[in-house]
Amino acid sequence: MDVIRKIGHNEIVEITTPVLIIWNDGKSRLCADFRSLNNYTKADRYPIPSIHHALDKLEKAKHITKMHGMKGFHQNGVKLNSMKLIRIICHMGIYEYTGMPFGISMHQPTSKG
Repeated sequence: MDVIRKIGHNEIVEITTPVLIIWNDGKSRLCADFRSLNNYTKADRYPIPSIHHALDKLEKAKHITKMHGMKGFHQNGVKLNSMKLIRIICHMGIYEYTGMPFGISMHQPTSKG
């Protein structure tokens, strides 16, 4: 799954967030600050239950499935009309996330395990 998409030259861009590129052991990592969006996001209507509730349910389970979530934040998709709000700008151009990036508060309950 592609995590970001490059914005074309003919697309209108109203908002972008500056991005820092951090190199760690020769690998680059994008770091954008989306905290200002948290004032405008709606809380998750169906947050993940507490660990105690989940363990109570597991006690009665007949089958248990184990799933490994790599890149947990980027696995959840973003609605097309919201992608324009999570655009980033760097020396290589303007990009928008296609998967939910780290730092947006409504995503946190979905990714806790």
